[in-house]
Amino acid sequence: MTIALTRRNLLTTALAAAAAAPLAGAGRGWAASPGPARLTLPRPTGPHPIGTATLHLVDGKRQLMAGVWYPAVGDLRRHPVAPWMAATPLRALLADNGFDPDIAGPLTAGHAGAAALPARAPVVVYSHGAGGHRSETTIVVQELASHGYVVVTVDHAYDSYTELPGGRLVVPDDDRSVTPWDHAHDIRFVLDRVGDLAAGRNPDAERRPLPPGLGAALDPGRIGMFGWSKGATATALVMHEDRRVRAGLSLDGPMESAPRPADLDRPFMLMSAQFTRAEEPVEEFWSLLHGWRLNVQAEGAPHTGYCDHQWLIPQAARSMGMSDEELENWIGTLDPARAVRIQRAYPLAFFDLHLRGRRQRLLEGPSAAFPEVRFMG
Repeated sequence: MTIALTRRNLLTTALAAAAAAPLAGAGRGWAASPGPARLTLPRPTGPHPIGTATLHLVDGKRQLMAGVWYPAVGDLRRHPVAPWMAATPLRALLADNGFDPDIAGPLTAGHAGAAALPARAPVVVYSHGAGGHRSETTIVVQELASHGYVVVTVDHAYDSYTELPGGRLVVPDDDRSVTPWDHAHDIRFVLDRVGDLAAGRNPDAERRPLPPGLGAALDPGRIGMFGWSKGATATALVMHEDRRVRAGLSLDGPMESAPRPADLDRPFMLMSAQFTRAEEPVEEFWSLLHGWRLNVQAEGAPHTGYCDHQWLIPQAARSMGMSDEELENWIGTLDPARAVRIQRAYPLAFFDLHLRGRRQRLLEGPSAAFPEVRFMG
């Protein structure tokens, strides 16, 4: 089965269903909230406050914006809280997805430019989905950072909503072919820049000042990677090509590319939703995993169930008076609060096990705390 994942493919079903009924809501739908809403994110649960920085990275003709999230120290009141996404690309993202472009995006728990905790931390890199953006798994990213990880997120050129220095808006270009291998190339370039940071060099194209202590906070010997959708496939491709990545996590990846992913002997976990092992490419990839492997699936999770969408879309829907039926087309039947708990617990357990060597009973079998999460063998 061949599945072409583009921004239009991912949105067509949900938008078509939403268009079938007026957004004023019907039946059990919500009344629209007056005026544009400000969305919110749940707070991370870890003991560390979070700092964040933005890097502009140039790889030939490809310009990449990256975010770095890390445990922070010092007087955080001197550092502004970072938005989930810059205002201009957020408006474009909302408009392209059929939402009110005046909805105010959430604020994160990250303090821009705060000093980094002076301790070498494992590094995790993130690759987004088709037509996505580096902010789409901020709940997971913040949870990892609050528990002592440095997380590097990347906007892939021509396949993301992003803003370059100087205010230039860049949106996904469906006329360009951006493959999982392009994402993988970007990530390997970013891994080189992680090495630069750890060595005390500044990879930012404009040489903007880095947060104090950032380079010394990275441990380039302990690197993991995760991705959603196309980014999950890219995770497998990077691991095949680059042994710097010691463990990989797929958030509902189709695991399809040309050439396909190959055998892996390092830990890999699938968090499945739409792309289960009933899909031939996923099952074939599963058979190529010769190291530690695990496949879990949350009942009722849609393709976006392990991303911020599951938490944010219900808030946007409420402000627009969307009906329950319309909302279910977006987020399935997985309760958003339960989705957040899953997003916090399972990625953290995976990386704690494989980058820190800490036993994780959560990954050893079904948990009474997460009855909707099934172990798929």
